[in-house]
Amino acid sequence: MQLVQALLLLALALAGSHVSAFPPYKTLVAPITKDTTTSLYTTTLNFHENYLVDLGAPFSWYSCQYKHPPVTCKAAPCMSARSYLSPLCPPSSSSSNNRCQNCITTPVNPLTKTCALSDLTYKNVALYVTNGGHPTRSITLNDIYMSCAPGYLLKSLPSGTTGLASLSWASLALSTQLTPPHLGITKKFAMCLPSVPNGKGTLFFGNGPYLFRSPALVDVSRYLSYTPLVKNPKSSDYYIGLNSISVAGKAVRFPRNAFSIDSFGRGGTKLSTVLPYTVLRSDVYDAFVREFKMATKHIPQARKVKPFDYCLKSSAIASTRVGLQVPQISLQVASGKDWTIYGANSMKQVSKDVACLAFVDGGKAAEQAVAIGSYQMEDNFLVFDLAQSTLGFSSSLLGYATTCANFDFTVKP
Repeated sequence: MQLVQALLLLALALAGSHVSAFPPYKTLVAPITKDTTTSLYTTTLNFHENYLVDLGAPFSWYSCQYKHPPVTCKAAPCMSARSYLSPLCPPSSSSSNNRCQNCITTPVNPLTKTCALSDLTYKNVALYVTNGGHPTRSITLNDIYMSCAPGYLLKSLPSGTTGLASLSWASLALSTQLTPPHLGITKKFAMCLPSVPNGKGTLFFGNGPYLFRSPALVDVSRYLSYTPLVKNPKSSDYYIGLNSISVAGKAVRFPRNAFSIDSFGRGGTKLSTVLPYTVLRSDVYDAFVREFKMATKHIPQARKVKPFDYCLKSSAIASTRVGLQVPQISLQVASGKDWTIYGANSMKQVSKDVACLAFVDGGKAAEQAVAIGSYQMEDNFLVFDLAQSTLGFSSSLLGYATTCANFDFTVKP
């Protein structure tokens, strides 16, 4: 696998050296939009192609034209893509090198779990160069590897979606292909998911600065705390170490080793942009909700609304800059820092007078102990530093008088 990765990085360096402007670029940026129907997020590449944002997929895919440039089976990118063949797909008839000509991959729809056998190909990707505060010009990176995919894989994705944008650990993810070091771009990306459907969030590739209006321009990286990213050998997702969860400053009592990853890759705490709300394994969920109920017992309850189990009358709760004034939830991560979840990210307003605790019971056999969903990441600034294997997290930007929609996408040379 190490030899394959080395060959792939060389191939990507040679392919990505053909660009439409001169390096160094430092930071690239693309907008992120929230879809109100699905609560999913898309990023716009090539100025009009919308791709589902996925932190876990091993490679990107899109609905190709009938004719597209092929990748040979023995090419390094093919070997990387085929190291992630999905068990959801039937075996490819070209699995034998003696019979293989074009590289066959297995793109998967992360919502429906539908899979297809499709060609690996490559295309040009255009996005913006930024000085930190706004785009200054566009740039096209050539020969970015993606899989083709049939149109039916787009089912259940936001209307108008072109495909899926992978931001995972994997070597074919855009987080690697769009941060080539020989172009002066640090192997790092930052993500800020908007909470409002008409606002544009941001997806940065590179080292920043990341300037948002607050109301004056401020580099939001100043608000970050850091913790190590954890690699699960069974997955291309991002995991972090979690020591404990507290509600209103009181640590929740969990079973021993509740957040550890076992030898089969199960357990642990991952981040996901395709889960709308944080999903907790039942033993973790039960203990957490019990503590939250105790901390909010003075607030009148409301009838629960699916998929949530605990709802409150929001008219009985004061509002603050960071959402409804409910007990703070703190995730104490492996570095000892707290990722604090305020009302804006813990309570979902489901009707005029009902707000529900936006955490979901994943069942006793949930694959992860904790899967942090997109609602808990909205208006939080996250930096995935792949070179240093660290995650930077801000907690809610609302507390700093800004949001993920406060980046200026006006192009100013």
